[in-house]
Amino acid sequence: MQDNRRRDPRPNTDPQASGHLPREDQPPPTPGRQGGKPPANGTPPPVRSTNGTPPTSGGRGAEPSVRGSAPNRPPVPPGRSPGADRQRGRGSTNETPVNGRPGPKPSATGRPGPNGRPLPPRRPHPADAPTELLHPVRPDEEPTEFIRAHRGTLGTPRYRDPETERIVPPPDEPPDEPDDVDDEFDDTPEPPKRKASTGSVIVRSIGEAMVTLGVVVLLFVVYEVWVTDLMSAEKQADVTVALDEQWQQPTVADPQRQQKFEFADGEGMAKLYIPALGEDYHFTVVEGTSIEDLETGPGHYKKSALPGQPGNFAVAGHRVGKGAPFNDLDLLNACDAMVVETQSSWFVYRMLPTTDDAKNWAAKSANPRCAGVAPQSGEYARAVGRQIVTPAQSEVVAPVPGNPGAKTPAEQRQKMITLTTCHPKFSNRQRMILHGVLVREQPKNAADPASVPAELRETG
Repeated sequence: MQDNRRRDPRPNTDPQASGHLPREDQPPPTPGRQGGKPPANGTPPPVRSTNGTPPTSGGRGAEPSVRGSAPNRPPVPPGRSPGADRQRGRGSTNETPVNGRPGPKPSATGRPGPNGRPLPPRRPHPADAPTELLHPVRPDEEPTEFIRAHRGTLGTPRYRDPETERIVPPPDEPPDEPDDVDDEFDDTPEPPKRKASTGSVIVRSIGEAMVTLGVVVLLFVVYEVWVTDLMSAEKQADVTVALDEQWQQPTVADPQRQQKFEFADGEGMAKLYIPALGEDYHFTVVEGTSIEDLETGPGHYKKSALPGQPGNFAVAGHRVGKGAPFNDLDLLNACDAMVVETQSSWFVYRMLPTTDDAKNWAAKSANPRCAGVAPQSGEYARAVGRQIVTPAQSEVVAPVPGNPGAKTPAEQRQKMITLTTCHPKFSNRQRMILHGVLVREQPKNAADPASVPAELRETG
């Protein structure tokens, strides 16, 4: 806190005002103690009053000390400076005899003890510190700021400190531990680790192997179902563009010569539409049924008949992955259309009745879409709409489906279509076979390229 009282910058030469006053509990010094001399005029030293009145000295009043007074300091004899004793080690070197007897020899510390023995050094008194001079207060200085140490009035009984709220934890919950507890200094020994047995190691190893195998299988399924579809879609688009460019070339005058044309493996040779599976369902059929050929799209069995010819036009395709062209063949029903497009004609095939449909075919044959469709008999009795066979039963793609030893001449064979795919989904353990019969042929009209068979609109 800043003192606003003004100080007199002039030094005070009054020995009493400089803080050298006698202590109240100590008698004035006598000759021979502290090496001092009695005053020359024989006047006793001033005695400080205890009732607040100014001290007197030999009948002459002395002014009280204004600042820096030290009541416990001994008086300074006249003619000596206040710091003379400090400079001489709190003792005088004057050996003037007292009453004709020499005084005791001062010690090295300036304080003679009894029997001439030196006393230990005396600690400096706080009054020995130099007087601090305070600079006068300037007019431009701000007044002292008083800060209230407490809210309200401490002396009034109306003010009360708020009571401390004590939170007691529920009895069913243990008290919270302090957050500053460092677990690093926890001296509780850790329980010894149990050594894993051989059985647990084997079980854990098998579990880890099964998890790894499951992840591998999952990645393989993702690759087969989605990644290969993207790759096959690109290949399918390439063969479709190539087939369209080939069909834009001038046609051969003789349709029979055109049908006998030889196709290269993996080359597009026709287009397949199944309206019941959606308006956008169409694939370009390539020549061959190898792995590389089926990655592009449905593949034509090389030794089977061409579209529209007598015999069996057989086509194979993947059910899952590789574009999955035959994924939904199990959704087809009897009399659904399967349309094949060539460079010069449209060929409309319809699915034959299944074994269950043949039992009540008289009721279903009334449907206009079933015109020209009926259960087969004779050498074609094994040809049904849908059947499940093993991969070894290759007779399903024979010229007479299911009867490779048939004696029917080639020119008199029925014009049929056969679609084959894996069964069930995600497995090649069996084969799903669909048979259909040709019910109508529509030549293309060069003057009206938009003229298409009406069966293409039989969606849903």
